[in-house]
Amino acid sequence: MAEAERGPVPRPNRDERATDGPRRTGVPPRLGNREIIRTKTFATEAANFILQRAREALDTRGEFRLALSGGNTPRAVYSEMAKRETPWEKFRFAFSDERCVPPDNEKSNFRMANEALFRPASVPESSILRMRGEIDPLHGADEYQGCLDTLAAKRDEKIYQHDLVLLGLGDDGHTASLFPNTEALLETERWIAANYVPKMDSWRLTFTFPLIFAARDVCFLIGANKDPKLIERVFSGDLALPAAHVDQNAKQVTWIIEQ
Repeated sequence: MAEAERGPVPRPNRDERATDGPRRTGVPPRLGNREIIRTKTFATEAANFILQRAREALDTRGEFRLALSGGNTPRAVYSEMAKRETPWEKFRFAFSDERCVPPDNEKSNFRMANEALFRPASVPESSILRMRGEIDPLHGADEYQGCLDTLAAKRDEKIYQHDLVLLGLGDDGHTASLFPNTEALLETERWIAANYVPKMDSWRLTFTFPLIFAARDVCFLIGANKDPKLIERVFSGDLALPAAHVDQNAKQVTWIIEQ
């Protein structure tokens, strides 16, 4: 989706910052909608960023719509968030993708978030929109899209707008469960897709590009072991990598990269 197709979007100058704690060192600003934060205190920095966005949303709209990412990288971030005194009842947690497994399966993104954040912080069930990976993938995608559509209609939105979508970066450049050379990359009408990933011989439920692009903010959480050359390919706009589509088309993008 090009900028002209989604209407004018304010694109302030953003800068790249290296951090070793709360104090940040700025460098000359770069043009575009991308901000890069390189930090030695990854979990704290990321939790601070997310909860600052939450305060802003709660002050202006009375609700914070947050889409969680899965995998191992965000676990420490969610654990750090759980330590903070926060009005979780005003959060609306979604998931940017889910493995097609039961919620108690060790591969489940919900299980990870539940162990790291929901249970320790006593997040009310009413704040959690779980993707049901244990049912037929097509049915699961329809069900989740219906849930988001119902919530969007309450605010007269054409598409559910997240305040913040958290994403990761796979070694093949995938993000959410938008893998290279899979059908969901071409989806323009649906917000949630059941995506078959041939190299894994498995199904995933995933946000599609239109839903991600509609978010007010997107944040990539990147662990220290991620190949810097892969990150640079994304930044250079290599559209063979699904993450590069997000980096180039989302309204605002922040990369928090562990050092």
